[in-house]
Amino acid sequence: MPSAETTRVSVHEPELVRPTKEDEVAASGSELIGGPIGRRALLGTSWWTPVRVVALIAIGMFALGMVQKLPCYDSAWFFGASSQYTHACYSDIPHLYQGRGFADGLVPYFDKIPGDMDYLEYPVLTGVFMEVAAWLTPGSGSIQVQEQTYWMVNAGMLMVCAAVIAVCTARTHRRRPWDGLLVALAPAFALTATINWDLLAVALLAAAMLMWSRGRALAFGVLIGLATAAKFYPFLVMGPLFLLCWRAGKWREFGTALLGAVGAWLAVNLPVMYLAPEGWAKFYSFSHDRGVDFGSVFLFISNWLKIAITADTANTWALIMMLLLCAGLTALTLTAPRRPRFAQLAFLIVAAFILTNKVYSPQYVLWLVPLAALARPRWRDFLIWQACEVAYFLGIWMYLAYTTSGEAHKGLPTDGYQIAIAVHLLGTLYLCAVVVRDIFMPERDMVRRAGDDDPSGGVLDGAEDVFVLGAAAHPPRHAAHFDGPQVEWGSRSGAAGDRSP
Repeated sequence: MPSAETTRVSVHEPELVRPTKEDEVAASGSELIGGPIGRRALLGTSWWTPVRVVALIAIGMFALGMVQKLPCYDSAWFFGASSQYTHACYSDIPHLYQGRGFADGLVPYFDKIPGDMDYLEYPVLTGVFMEVAAWLTPGSGSIQVQEQTYWMVNAGMLMVCAAVIAVCTARTHRRRPWDGLLVALAPAFALTATINWDLLAVALLAAAMLMWSRGRALAFGVLIGLATAAKFYPFLVMGPLFLLCWRAGKWREFGTALLGAVGAWLAVNLPVMYLAPEGWAKFYSFSHDRGVDFGSVFLFISNWLKIAITADTANTWALIMMLLLCAGLTALTLTAPRRPRFAQLAFLIVAAFILTNKVYSPQYVLWLVPLAALARPRWRDFLIWQACEVAYFLGIWMYLAYTTSGEAHKGLPTDGYQIAIAVHLLGTLYLCAVVVRDIFMPERDMVRRAGDDDPSGGVLDGAEDVFVLGAAAHPPRHAAHFDGPQVEWGSRSGAAGDRSP
């Protein structure tokens, strides 16, 4: 007979949501490993917990992504103008080892680089990551051997980031650890993980989301500040958080997070900003001056209408579109029938930035993968989007193969690449559309359908509203008297402890 202590612990342990029970695609896919998990399965009673399984699968998929780069590692990075594109295994990492002065021992931001890029054009924390990898790369041997080693060292460091992302995503929603499999098995994630250093910022943002879900506002802010010091986009999630805290009246928590973010960003940037201002500013001047580039809606319009779009014009229109989308997100947040989940709005704001940017490098999909897994943990929609991103991944390399193969023209011509850009844009818009639909129709939200409110929301989870606009501010009157909560989570007069689905 179980003891009282054992019974007490089991009562408080949350029941895990099984995707194979609520998701038909997950149930069908589980047939490959013996079928859906039954109700008598002993989950969490052995070393093979869901989080550990997710982490190991993520590492395995990352390793497969490394294998996919093998043709380039052996020769294509070094011989032939187009072979690294025809094999779809391009990576910035080996090329920038010499191209940004690491092979010559130059210090990022302080030492000028020979060539067209006078300083390193990456944010400071990413520059530190690149420099640490350079320290771990032996300076002996041919430059080819050094570049191969530099890529391998970076791949090892980025694999740690991938594992952190998978674990943090699996743990953010306490009752839904298996949603981390969306990240671990995402094909676009494996294909693009070692193209550049984006996984560092993605890992820091994933850890920040986990900290906020546990109510640790300061830790969240510090991690957001560090993530922003590695890549600009993570700071965007502070906008949706501001709106959600406004609707819930959680100003103290938001202020703590904001102070933590600003303090961490300054701690990383101020020394370089003071000692090497010109090198520090290179990332920002390069981002501003960069022209319309691969994958963007501006390149699609430019090719479609046969017009030239300058960098200044693209900057202006990108800002206008982003402001309009932010206004729409504000209206959505304050008028939704229930307060949107933090992960939903975080996904939407980053997706808006990607859609309106003047460049879309294939590894930018990494920014969205963990947020998409939290915002819309439904395998069908996630895989539709991933299929579009894989199509774009192949499209851009085949287009570059076409433009670099001379008279042979091996690869995808411009018209085909236009289709690839359209597929990427439509796939991202599709996932945004279903997330917005979930906000307007919470009963369609897979997370809330399972009985949760906002498991990634921390102090927002189950909180009452203090500021609402539109119809949500005036809930319909009940015909009969009812003792108890008459509305669901996120409503003005609802009880914070209400957990009815």
